[in-house]
Amino acid sequence: MISENLAREMWGSPAAAIGKRVREFPSTPWYEVIGVIQDVRENGVQEKAPEIVYWSMLQNDSPAGYLSRTMTFAIRSDRAGSQALLDEIREAVWSVNSNLPLASVRTMQEVFDKSVARTSFTLMMLAIAGTMAMALGMIGIYGVISYSVSQRRREIGIRLALGAQRGDVLQMIVRQGVKTALAGVAIGTATALASTQLMRSLLFGVSAQDPLTFASVAALLILVALFASYIPARRAMQVNPVVALRYE
Repeated sequence: MISENLAREMWGSPAAAIGKRVREFPSTPWYEVIGVIQDVRENGVQEKAPEIVYWSMLQNDSPAGYLSRTMTFAIRSDRAGSQALLDEIREAVWSVNSNLPLASVRTMQEVFDKSVARTSFTLMMLAIAGTMAMALGMIGIYGVISYSVSQRRREIGIRLALGAQRGDVLQMIVRQGVKTALAGVAIGTATALASTQLMRSLLFGVSAQDPLTFASVAALLILVALFASYIPARRAMQVNPVVALRYE
């Protein structure tokens, strides 16, 4: 049995590997490939799965000192992690040989959590930093547009006095916020694309330049800008033209 990526490396596809022959050393006999197993990431999900050949432990040419004296079993059960299942497994093993120890009992979830613990912590810190950056960006856009509206009260009053519709004023203010957001998204996207190499080691199962991720983040930032622009825009619609014309 060989791993999927080894089959692709040597014969192009898993199906093409069936029936081919492999051997460990030039002095050992050839063995026929009878199956292909899905890739197993032995060194954590962040590392590439190694190319593996699964040799039979009972093959005739195996030297006596080569065989491992330990064995690992994977048990699938809805009661995984429960003490009752562990007791049953221990009793089953000891019923065969009471001197056999049972060690390193872990669930697959525990194995997975341990393998991604460092990466999860790093991504959590990045998520917190990203959330704070978005909050600061929202506050910044709101503050800039609010200040801009306060500086243009006289202009807005004149527009309303000359017959401008309040809906047009709303669109004008929101459009200004969207333009600012679009400029920021363009600059941020370019910077993110340039720095994807730094994030590649933290990602698995997704490309560092995944277009769906970039599009989703850009759309979210634009929605945040619309929300941050809406409140000062609504305030601008309520400006009294007479008060605005008297404002200095």
